[in-house]
Amino acid sequence: MKKTVARFGLYGAITISILFLASWFLLNDLSYSIQEVLGYVSMILSLGFVYLGIKHFRDKENQGKVSFKEALIIGILISLITAIAFGFLDIFYTEVLNPDFATQYYDTAVEKMRTSLPADELEVKLAELESQREMFSNPLFSFALMAMTVFIIGFMITLISALLLQRK
Repeated sequence: MKKTVARFGLYGAITISILFLASWFLLNDLSYSIQEVLGYVSMILSLGFVYLGIKHFRDKENQGKVSFKEALIIGILISLITAIAFGFLDIFYTEVLNPDFATQYYDTAVEKMRTSLPADELEVKLAELESQREMFSNPLFSFALMAMTVFIIGFMITLISALLLQRK
């Protein structure tokens, strides 16, 4: 089981890294909302290795059998490896590759709010955005948030995969 988790977790980590970097180099001129959607698509594609890892373990290493609990453990661990890799990648991106990302994102969000919100709502939203800006400037918080996002999606994929692939 350890080899399966390490192998498919590494596949997920490599895939999410390649997709992230490819989108940064090739698609960085798209709007932030489209980039966000592409980010979630990248997460889901990378976490497809959860399903493949559980299936591999069941069919190749465990004589066609896997319990729900075993499948859950395998999927959670593969998701965790992928999530940690993405957390580090996000820190690398925001601290090294594009240290101005937070400022650019903030400026874009403020401009969008100014064109779409009335003045009284704008002040409330700007204060809220400013407090979030402070939190996101902390690399540890950013790592935790990004890793947790990937892990939660991975956990949902794990539950579905464990239900579909369990055999006794």
